[in-house]
Amino acid sequence: MPVTAALIGGGASLLGGILGGNAASRAAQKSADAQIQAARIAADAARFRPVGVTSRFGTSRFGFDPSGNLISAGYELPSWLTGYQDRLQALTEQRLSEAEMAPEAYAPLRRASEQLFQLGGQYLAQTPEQVAQKYMQSQLDLLAPGRERQLAQLQNQLYQTGRSGLSVGATGLRPGSGGVGLRAANPEMEAYYNALAQQDAALAAQAQQEGQRQLAFGTGLFGQGAGLLGGYESGVTGALSPFTTTLGGISTLESLGQQPLDIGAQLGGRAATAGANAGQSLLQGGISAARTRQAGTFDPWSMALAGFGNSPSMQNAFTSGISNLFGGRQLTPADTSNLAAWQANQQGYGGLPFGQSPSVWGEIGP
Repeated sequence: MPVTAALIGGGASLLGGILGGNAASRAAQKSADAQIQAARIAADAARFRPVGVTSRFGTSRFGFDPSGNLISAGYELPSWLTGYQDRLQALTEQRLSEAEMAPEAYAPLRRASEQLFQLGGQYLAQTPEQVAQKYMQSQLDLLAPGRERQLAQLQNQLYQTGRSGLSVGATGLRPGSGGVGLRAANPEMEAYYNALAQQDAALAAQAQQEGQRQLAFGTGLFGQGAGLLGGYESGVTGALSPFTTTLGGISTLESLGQQPLDIGAQLGGRAATAGANAGQSLLQGGISAARTRQAGTFDPWSMALAGFGNSPSMQNAFTSGISNLFGGRQLTPADTSNLAAWQANQQGYGGLPFGQSPSVWGEIGP
């Protein structure tokens, strides 16, 4: 089959595409490698690097593995500070023993509160009305002997004076309602019983107050018992205060020794933050540079072959030149294949060493 300009152009375009694809692949790999390297630089810049600090109260220490990763952290206290801790430790044991004995020491308060609760319950077991009735009855029983003697004396006096049968003060029917009026009575006896009635009324008022007072008193007993029980609880709880105070002293000394560790960690954190910002800038710059390099990749041979394959005039001129070179005959497919292999060899893509052509050209002939 004769070799035409179109056939030569297609082969040249195909070869140019292969060369361009290979160049793009190499550029993409270089861009990926550059981005990975930029990421490694950014990660290393953001690595946490604590700073060792020594103060009057202690020294910080940090441990790292061979890869530079933090694997341990601690601090050491000076001897004078640990001496204070030892003394406070001994005092803490004593304070704790005292706190353990507090419930026994405050036990009387608890027993007294229980007794007040019981007594208050007894007072509140009766209603105010029951208390008033009981008070009234007891007062009447107390006044009964005296009242009996007064009545006997009054009757004897009326008899001695001949007035025991005297009755005055009677009234007739009432004009408005027609009801029965007052009956006649002995003036001394009426005065006596009126005095008893007034005294009973006063006793009834006192009885009501007594019922209310007993209710308030019983309630007060419960309040006093609760106060004693609260005193017991506060005493037992307060007995722990010296223990917690000395324990807090130990903790305070420990926090003083921990300050260098905290300061070192804070400095490392700030350095890591600054490094992360710088690393981010490096990463973005590296990525941008890698992309710029990838976009600017240029392969002159692939561009030339692609341009040749898309130019009919260049294909005709090339075909005519080759035909004249070989006596004006048409090129065969074997000639074209050898020519393409030689062209690829010029860029190192063929199977022959770079620049070798005589043997290839020797196979292209009449």
